[in-house]
Amino acid sequence: MSRYENAKEIYAAYGVDTDEAIKKLCAMSVSMHCWQGDDVAGFEHEDSKLTGGGIMVTGNHPGRARNIKELWADLDKAFSVIPGNHRVALQAFYGDYGGKFVDRNEIEPCHFQSWIDWTAERGLKLDFNSTFFSHPKSGNYTLSSADKGIRDFWIEHAKRVRRITSYVGEAQGSPSSHNLWIHDGEKEVPIDRLGPRMRLKESLDEIFSEKLPSIKDAMEQKLFGIGSEAYVVGSNEFYFGYAAHNNLMVCFDTGHFHPTESVSDKISPALLFTKGVLLHVSRPIRWDSDHVTVMDDHVKRLMKELVRTNSLDRVDICTDFFDGTINRVGAWVVGMRSILKALLLAFLEPVELLRKYENEGRNFERLAMQEETKSLPYAAVWERFCEINNVPAGSQWVDEIAAYGDKIAAERG
Repeated sequence: MSRYENAKEIYAAYGVDTDEAIKKLCAMSVSMHCWQGDDVAGFEHEDSKLTGGGIMVTGNHPGRARNIKELWADLDKAFSVIPGNHRVALQAFYGDYGGKFVDRNEIEPCHFQSWIDWTAERGLKLDFNSTFFSHPKSGNYTLSSADKGIRDFWIEHAKRVRRITSYVGEAQGSPSSHNLWIHDGEKEVPIDRLGPRMRLKESLDEIFSEKLPSIKDAMEQKLFGIGSEAYVVGSNEFYFGYAAHNNLMVCFDTGHFHPTESVSDKISPALLFTKGVLLHVSRPIRWDSDHVTVMDDHVKRLMKELVRTNSLDRVDICTDFFDGTINRVGAWVVGMRSILKALLLAFLEPVELLRKYENEGRNFERLAMQEETKSLPYAAVWERFCEINNVPAGSQWVDEIAAYGDKIAAERG
């Protein structure tokens, strides 16, 4: 009997169909963020690099993608060892500008046609994020700025990104998600907390007044950021209220809350009052430190909650980390495979049995069964999933990606 057939029998004793779990996992698409590959530099300038706006990439590992072709090559390599069919998430400043400078209030769908073509050839899909950082007009405030000229610039940027997102969604035959995050805030305690939030609300009202097809709009909160430690305009309470009131999605970045908060516990209330949830999954070792996602307890709880609430049709999952200290392609692969493993564990959980115990008040049995299922042979099911998708199941991919990293490091310096 094969390892998988043995695992199948063991799981069946708990009422779990492993074939069905694999089928569900094959149907999942995780959106892999492009900005891990180039340290969030973008393609606006030949010498682009991340500057300001409340985020920071650490490390100087050789081999960073310097242009769109190098980024495509790195994405291709990463996806070659990631099982399943997935998506790519772009920031708005990753357009194909043909060597010309195009400011963010001037971008058009044509600047992303090559991305549409590239993903279509590979069976991938695209998602988008407006980009409010690393720009001369970023400053401390963008959509909430007291300067109307600054606000208008960024309102126009967000409008154009939404139109591009909708255009892409129609072209690829799958709605594209658009996430809006601004870094607006103060390093020191402000006197006026209400004014910027009133201006942000007015800006969002104008941005979302245009109804577009093939787009899923989400807004991302933050507790604090670099340079906005004392006050963030777009707080969780602000965006949760706005999303609930305007039938939009809310984005939960797993690093944007107090370390003792559980993001998994935020899923169910969000599903009750908003259109849906966009997840940005990272690993906050020290709050929002954006380390590479691993299959830790936090991620496992998060994926189990999505399955237990039967909400995968209303939740989009995206990776969001940037580590410039290690092989960047390898970082993508570790993060994506970790999320998929956590999803598989969630699909293999005997939810109906656990729910039965809970409904009957048999809390000892519920606790004991959750502990016993931790030692079930999920790895054999993972191996079958990888086999179906023609990628290595174990560590065979590590040497391959390491060699690729050495190669591009030598070529790119």
